[in-house]
Amino acid sequence: MSDVQLWKGAIAPATAVAALSAIVLTMINGQPGLFGSLLASFTVIIFFSIHLLVARISRNLDPMATMALAMFSYFAKVLFMGVFLLLVTKYTDRSTFDRGSFAICAILITMAWLFGEIRSFLKLRVHLPLPKKEGDI
Repeated sequence: MSDVQLWKGAIAPATAVAALSAIVLTMINGQPGLFGSLLASFTVIIFFSIHLLVARISRNLDPMATMALAMFSYFAKVLFMGVFLLLVTKYTDRSTFDRGSFAICAILITMAWLFGEIRSFLKLRVHLPLPKKEGDI
């Protein structure tokens, strides 16, 4: 349940920033700015959503399996992101895709997502079990 609340808390500011940055960057850079900001929006939101999906899947696993799944997920995301960015820079024309708009939008959405996720986490008030003392029964 907390994963859904984290996602909802993060997607709202990220979507708002994505829409606002797409409008502003389209007005500044035209159609290439729109394409750059839309691609950045899609990429960042998918990237962070996968992280929360992996957390949801590994919720009931033992700590070693959770760590292995988290490391695999991180490695796969970094690898796919590198390949994706390589393909974008190699196969897109600067006249149809503004790379500056992509970068600015990706950074702004990342900041909004992290802000929303942190704010949602602080609202959860998760109670973690404390280790028992020797004298406790």
